[in-house]
Amino acid sequence: MSRTSTGGTGEWELQYRSTRTPRLAVIVAAIVFAVHVVVGVLLRVSDTGVTFRLSDQIGFALIGAVWAAAILTFTRPRIRAGARGVEIRNLVGEKSFDWDVVEGIWYPDKGRWARLELPDDENVPVMAIQATDGQLAVEAMERFREIHARHRADAPS
Repeated sequence: MSRTSTGGTGEWELQYRSTRTPRLAVIVAAIVFAVHVVVGVLLRVSDTGVTFRLSDQIGFALIGAVWAAAILTFTRPRIRAGARGVEIRNLVGEKSFDWDVVEGIWYPDKGRWARLELPDDENVPVMAIQATDGQLAVEAMERFREIHARHRADAPS
């Protein structure tokens, strides 16, 4: 599994990130930024009746940079699992869970990404394990379930 590692410190037995979505996000962010820069440069090429200044051109490029940065948040999702529990990082923020509250991981019907199952029918999306990754996502789910079974058995009742 190319995007799964065993964690160099031994703290994490599984670290997984999606492969396709981050690549696509980088490409789209680059295109959005490039289009804004090109349009910003071309604002003053011909007379349209509106006076554009250098600040307008720079502003247009900066708007493209903000949009590109927002798109790049799709490169962030990650799941890590180990003796300490599970850490899930989605687009914004990161959450940690002890093994005693983790009941499992599953894909909802027609879902794009996995969900971490918690007590009382609660769940947390795991955007790192996406259906578009195919076999890599399946291997990540299997690895997570192995780690979960081992640490759930070790947890005090």
